[in-house]
Amino acid sequence: MKGKHKIIINNNRLHYEFEIKRNITIIRGDSATGKTTLINMIRQAENLGDSSGIDVVCDVPCRVLEGANWKLILENSSETIFFTDEENAFINTEEFAAAVKNSDNYYVLITRENLYTLPYSVEEIYGIHCSGKYHDTRRVYNQMYQIYSDYQRLPVIPEKIITEDSNSGYDFFKAIGEERKISCESAGGKSNIFHMLEQIGKESVCIIADGAAIGPEVDRLYKYTLQKKNIHLYFPESFEWLILQSALIQGKDIQAILENPEDYIDGREYFSWERFFTSLLVERTKDSYLRYSKTKLNENYLHEKNKKIILNSIKGVKF
Repeated sequence: MKGKHKIIINNNRLHYEFEIKRNITIIRGDSATGKTTLINMIRQAENLGDSSGIDVVCDVPCRVLEGANWKLILENSSETIFFTDEENAFINTEEFAAAVKNSDNYYVLITRENLYTLPYSVEEIYGIHCSGKYHDTRRVYNQMYQIYSDYQRLPVIPEKIITEDSNSGYDFFKAIGEERKISCESAGGKSNIFHMLEQIGKESVCIIADGAAIGPEVDRLYKYTLQKKNIHLYFPESFEWLILQSALIQGKDIQAILENPEDYIDGREYFSWERFFTSLLVERTKDSYLRYSKTKLNENYLHEKNKKIILNSIKGVKF
């Protein structure tokens, strides 16, 4: 499934309205913020139809995924938006992650836990904002808001850079660091970032990671930056996205793709947007001197002109 989908769920007392655009969306928040009510309203509309008094308006079906038969339901469903909450323990399993990876549905997961088996974006973690109060006679309007909209305290002039992985992105930033006397190290994976942060002194540190898949780690990282003001987060969609949005690679349609990637990315084919941007960059450079490889950086990206184009497009980090 592709595209952005607007969802309106309402009855005579409550009104939910929001849009989702990726295969995985997370809704978090404390009790009494309307999360359980949202699930209940979708369930009642599905089970009781018009007699429920609940309207669910969307261009694709919206259903609740729950119970022991969840896997069978997914195997027989397509182009559906499924809502499920943390009471369903299966959302934490590798089996569920595999089912999500191989389906063309969208998933809205309502949970306070970090789901480490799923690669979800820092941009798609939401809370529910309510206007109006339950005890009065006004209709309550509920809208989603990005929980980590202010996680990046930028711009930053780093003395040290920590990259999430050891692939081409690390090769690029390490070369920049050596040139400009900035220390650059690879964490070798998301889970190792915290161990490296424990070794940090007072120097200004910038963590660079793929925003498209860092969602499970962002809460802990965000809290870390609140405690240590010298730690900064920079999460572009991916390193490949950085190259594409720099305009280094020619292609009339690339800008259109970057402006509305949800219209081009099929969740069944790409588990996360990072994989799509990697595939796009590999495809668009395969017959050029900028031929891209995920595992090792083509040295042509470090030629002065090309390097400058990429760096100039990075607005949050001053090298």
